[in-house]
This record gives sequence, structure tokens and C-alpha cells, in this order.
Amino acid sequence: MNTAPPAPMTWKALTSLDEAAFCARLGAVVEHSPWVAQQAWAHRPFDHWQALFEAMAGVIHEAPPARQLALLRSHPELAGQEARAGTMTTDSQSEQGRLGLLALDAATVARIEALNQRYRERFGYPFIVALRLHDSLASVLLAGEARLRHDEATERRLALQQVCEVMRGRLALAVSPDPLSPSTVTALAGSPS
Repeated sequence: MNTAPPAPMTWKALTSLDEAAFCARLGAVVEHSPWVAQQAWAHRPFDHWQALFEAMAGVIHEAPPARQLALLRSHPELAGQEARAGTMTTDSQSEQGRLGLLALDAATVARIEALNQRYRERFGYPFIVALRLHDSLASVLLAGEARLRHDEATERRLALQQVCEVMRGRLALAVSPDPLSPSTVTALAGSPS
């Protein structure tokens, strides 16, 4: 059963957490990969929200290739089997639902399934895109078609960047940015949830 996400934690409350509570609070901001929060803990203290984001993104980008691949493979496909079965995480349901990916007509489902299949066959993991950065499903589909033209190294780098952008949105919902931090204001400006 899915429940509503908790209200964002204040920055002060987050910085007072012990390791177990920190990992419990932020373990889900990267899809099925609580190890990111666990490893980011070692980089504290975080002076501001952006430092927290950068520490978590650094953990992702510095992970061994096999772990990065496992992280990429842990993401659900767009409007895929997990969406149809209702087994996606609450965050993924919300993100995909915002653009109508959970209630598509048959022709659009077929188009997305074809994109998902071609992408997975080419790269070995699902097409991952930070949906909060797109205003329409058409924009997402265009991005997917364009990314199919990348070589493996370029696409792996871009897919990991997209994971970090998904994480940025989820992190902003989990933790209120520290007040008056110029770097936080800059990092979050223009990034819709």
C-alpha cells in the first residue's frame, strides 16, 4: 500500500540525525539504491543543501562501473511492466503520473514500449529521464529518440546525470533547502518538482 511521502524535513533537523536516521530518511531518493545515502554519510558535515546533493551525486559518479550499471538497471521503464502492475515506488508513480504515463492510450503505450525495448537492447538498462524537467510526454519521447543515437560511454554518463536529476527532485521533496544559502537558491532555481 502506498502512503503519502512525509513532509520535507528542515535542514536543521536533517543535520542533527545520526547515521541510521539519515540513511532511513534519504535512502529512497535514489531508486532502490540506499547505498548512495549510506556512502554519502561519510562526506558530512554538509554545509548546505547543495553540498548534500553534490556528495550524493559524487557517490553515484564515483561508484565502480558494475555498481553504476546495477543502479541504472534498478529503475523502472517508462509506462512499463511495473507501472502496469502498480509496483513502482511512490516517487516513480508520482513522477510518471505527472505526465500521464500511467493512463495512456494503446497507440502511445506501443510507442513507449518500442522505445523502451530499443533502448534496453542498445544499452542494457532502462531509458532513465528526469521527468520533472519535461513539460510533456512528447518532449520525453523526443529525448529518448535522440539518446538512442549516443555511443555507450556518452549515454552511460548522461543516464547517470539523469539519475542525479531525479535524485535532486526527490531530495528537494525530502529536505527543505537551508535558508538563505546562495548555492542552494542557485541549484534549485528553475528546477520544477
